[in-house]
Amino acid sequence: MPAYVVNEIWVKDLEKFQTYSVQVPPTLGPFGGRYIVRSGASEAIEGDPPARVVILEFPDRAAALAWRSSAAYQAILPIRDATSTSRVYVIDGYTQ
Repeated sequence: MPAYVVNEIWVKDLEKFQTYSVQVPPTLGPFGGRYIVRSGASEAIEGDPPARVVILEFPDRAAALAWRSSAAYQAILPIRDATSTSRVYVIDGYTQ
């Protein structure tokens, strides 16, 4: 069952944050990850939306968590943490 990593991000320093965002894509491939949403235009229907929303799809929860804890991603995570505030969670996909 696919799993999704959802990132709600409030960027404090866009220029420095971009040094993180350009380094993320190469870390996804080894875990079968891909972008579903990458900060496209959004419109609030209810509540206050974050400045950015990123949704990643992985083949399963194990792959998503392995990516998150990988050395490649952990090496760039401090940049994100220093330049933004985030709420990040993994959600299992729906299958019938």
